[in-house]
Amino acid sequence: MIVKAIKSRKFLPPKDDLWDLLSSIKVLDENSVIAVTSKVVSIGEGRCIPIDQVTKDEVAIKEADKYLPREFSPNGRILHTIKNNMLVASSGVDESNGDGFYILWPKDPLLSAKKIWYFLRRKFKIKNLGIIITDSRLVPLRRGVVGIAIAYFGFKPLKDYRGKLDLFGREFKIETSNLPDSLATAAVIVMGEGCETQPIAIIKDIPDLEFIQREFNPKSLNDSFEIAEKEDMFYPFLSSVAWKKGEGGNR
Repeated sequence: MIVKAIKSRKFLPPKDDLWDLLSSIKVLDENSVIAVTSKVVSIGEGRCIPIDQVTKDEVAIKEADKYLPREFSPNGRILHTIKNNMLVASSGVDESNGDGFYILWPKDPLLSAKKIWYFLRRKFKIKNLGIIITDSRLVPLRRGVVGIAIAYFGFKPLKDYRGKLDLFGREFKIETSNLPDSLATAAVIVMGEGCETQPIAIIKDIPDLEFIQREFNPKSLNDSFEIAEKEDMFYPFLSSVAWKKGEGGNR
């Protein structure tokens, strides 16, 4: 697999031209996946709020489906939130590289990914193309962030081993690989987290990725990329604290 970051100009909050930024891509081959950081997508949509108008927690709670007050976090360092069925800090709200603005997640990340998919397919006249919109998150009991795909489009999200045999003939029962987040992590490594101005990455030669020309629709709950909270293996931890309802859950 080949992952290459694309250098771009500085992208300016509170609003800039995402389609102009995507012109930093000069060549795009069939069967590629484009990773775009959520931050530039959000700036392109004008999803920025001046930091002198409101606190970060106020914005995050407004965006969250559920949240835990800071006193639940060691030394109050973080506001735990669940947004769009993802456990993230502060609903993804971030002020780094924001030039005095809080930058929110795209309002509808899937729709944003779909628009980028249509734009690049037309521009480069290709059929098979994947899009992931990336951000970073913490992993329990590990220091440092890894990539996450807050939205994807143009490919099936799971590599399914169920029903296949392992090295010694034992049948896999539940094993699947999470492709969007795995690709996001690879992309975030090369794009960087600081002032690299590399908000786009091209990923090629991805093994066993199945491209589709539509939104992925699972045939059953067992084929779904997302898992209902009560069915998740981490539900005992998620349900052991008193989450508060955020305003995002009312939309």
